[in-house]
Formats: sequence, structure tokens, C-alpha cells
Amino acid sequence: MEITSNIKAIQSEIPGTVKLVAISKTRTIEEIMQAYDCGQRFFGENKVQELIPKHLQLPKDIEWHLVGHLQSNKVKYIASFVNLIHSIDSLSLLREIDKQAVKYNRVISGLLQVHIAEEETKFGLSEKELFELVQSPGFHACHNIRTVGLMGMATLTDNQDQVRKEFRYLANLFQKLKTTVLSGYPGFKEISMGMSSDYKIAVEEGSTMIRIGSKIFGERNYL
Repeated sequence: MEITSNIKAIQSEIPGTVKLVAISKTRTIEEIMQAYDCGQRFFGENKVQELIPKHLQLPKDIEWHLVGHLQSNKVKYIASFVNLIHSIDSLSLLREIDKQAVKYNRVISGLLQVHIAEEETKFGLSEKELFELVQSPGFHACHNIRTVGLMGMATLTDNQDQVRKEFRYLANLFQKLKTTVLSGYPGFKEISMGMSSDYKIAVEEGSTMIRIGSKIFGERNYL
């Protein structure tokens, strides 16, 4: 099957230490099961309303990642099962995840989203905001959200030098945090960067987690 061969091809190109997250937004249960049947267990969704029914219908050993922008009022719907939230971009969202995780007696893992692209985007912390957040009393008061790393999206461009520069910037930020204000966080180890068009560069620049959709499932059919 094409999905199976696509996954195997990507896995052959990346180190075993790099996690492959299959981005399954808009994909059918059948397509996701094809990926599951060849051993894929990490799946990522952009929208809460699409993630919930898939979680209910699919095998329970799938690790679900929420990779899209997350509104605070939606956290309660996924707090009981989500494994990793890639897109934490404010202290208020961090606090809400912590609050909802407490209700289920869980510790939810999260990544802080950093704005690394030159494109205008509403989401992602600047370097200054990132350091202010991790040094704030509110950050350290959250015990049911475990911050395990950073996430960033490079500019959508054919200029590979620019993409490389943006990924390198994120990796350097990660190292700076890990050796200074978050040096006491042994779980701070993930750099989520790289998608279908740029994952090879991302891996070269230190990514530990790549988010792949169309390279696995083919181009999306938007109806």
C-alpha cells in the first residue's frame, strides 16, 4: 500500500531517535488505519472537533498530538486523552491545560510554540516572550503540564538557506533554554520542527520530531 511504503521511506531517511508524527487532519479512518497497521502510533490533528471522533473510533494505543492553534475553551474536550500539545503560545493557555489536566489526575506534555518564520502569523512566542514565560512564577506553578520542548514552523519558501536559518535559530533557542533557565528540567528534550517539504533540513538542524502529512497520505483533497 502506498501509505505503508511512504512511511517506510521516510523512516529510512531519519535517525531512529526522531519521532515521526503522521498529520492525519482531513484523513479518513481507513487511511489512518493503514498507517497504524504498519506500526505508526503518533498521529497529529489540527482541530479539536476533528480529533475527538477519531480518538473515539481508533485504537487506544495511538498517541494523539494536537499540532494546530488551541483555544483555551477547547482544552477541556481533549484533556482526558491528548498526549502532546505542540502549540502552547501563552501563559493563559498553559494554565488552562494545567487546570484541566488536574481534573483527570493527568500530567499532559506540551511544547512552547516559537514564531521563527518571516511570514506574518498570529501564533508563536517571540524570543523575549519565550524567556519571560519560562521565568514567570505562573509557569513554575503549573504541575500538571510538563513542558518538554519547543515547536516552530519555518517560512513556506523554496529558499532552503532561509528555512535552515530558521530551524537553526529554534535549535539554538532550545539549547539556550536547556542550559540556563530550564537546566533543571530533565524532560525538556524535544524540538518539533519539519514538515513534508522541509523535514530533511529540520533533522539536519536537530529536530527530534517531524510532522508529516502529505508525504505520507498524499495531497489533501479539499472539498
